Amino acid sequence: MNDASPELMSISEFARRVGLAPSALRFYDDCRVFLPAHVDGATGYRSYSPAQEAPARMLRALRDTGLALADVTAVLDGPPDRAREVLERHRAVGRERGRAADAAIAAVLDGLPGGPRSTEFTLGGAELASAARQVTPAAGRDPAHPELGCVLVEFEEDEVRFVATDRYRLALRTLRPAALTGPAGRVLVDADALLGLGAWAARTAEVTLAAGPAGASLAVRHPGGSREATGTAGEYPAYRDMLAALPAPRHRVIVDRAALLAALEECGDAPAVALELGRDRLLVARRALPALRAEAEPVRLGFDPAVLAPVLEASVGPDVLLEVSGPSLPVLVRSADQGSFTALVMPVAVPRPQSPEETTP
Repeated sequence: MNDASPELMSISEFARRVGLAPSALRFYDDCRVFLPAHVDGATGYRSYSPAQEAPARMLRALRDTGLALADVTAVLDGPPDRAREVLERHRAVGRERGRAADAAIAAVLDGLPGGPRSTEFTLGGAELASAARQVTPAAGRDPAHPELGCVLVEFEEDEVRFVATDRYRLALRTLRPAALTGPAGRVLVDADALLGLGAWAARTAEVTLAAGPAGASLAVRHPGGSREATGTAGEYPAYRDMLAALPAPRHRVIVDRAALLAALEECGDAPAVALELGRDRLLVARRALPALRAEAEPVRLGFDPAVLAPVLEASVGPDVLLEVSGPSLPVLVRSADQGSFTALVMPVAVPRPQSPEETTP
């Protein structure tokens, strides 16, 4: 490059414009992470072009988040899919570290004079009732695992999560509280008790939920009174780890929710029903449903209708989105109109297709 190019900036000028120290720019050059546009052969002075300002600011932002240099290079120079993978992983790690730090701080606060603090947050009464109705069908009923008969209520600064699972399916609803005071935490509430709290609060515009220290209780109050459910002790499944371990979906299909439910009901008491995904159609047993799907590759999955149907009933809106990662991996079921409700359903062995001889009267 010509040394006299009027567009080039000295390292000091460029550093001021992008918010990086000259020493940092030299370091990134030495590491081959961010190279100058030109280096003078005689003096060794580095020069930078205006086109480098945007990536330099991105580099600064990524380093401010603590992203390792090797991953910074992948984001700046790699393909978009790789960049997204790196950033999503880094964001998940950051959130986990934040939760760990919050838990450590909460433990210290609980040991200070005055004892542990409770947490209060405000939700819409209808929101609470809706979340309870949506997730409780996924709660377990096995007396040997009483914790699975509960709904996990997690709360932090900007969201409240309601989670239920019986290990064959999982339902998750996320709500944004209007206000939250106190430390982040969690409480396990019996599924039926949460349903009762939601039904009692449903007609009230806003309700205040108070989570007792160490998950001891969950109380709901509004101007008409208050009700409380005792928290349940137990170790809940690490659902976050399970969600994080899911590979990206390979197949997506959007189908009419009521039509899919009706097709499942037509299968009666069958222990398993085959769903076949094709281009713009979903075949349930022998009934073809119109659907939105771009991929032409056929995919065949088996589901227990008694497990899948309640998840569809708990969804909202006319359509439902199914995201498939593989024939033996959990299938994500999302309300197409409400991204805050997500369910996972485990597939089962696919019924063997009948031969022409078996279908002949």
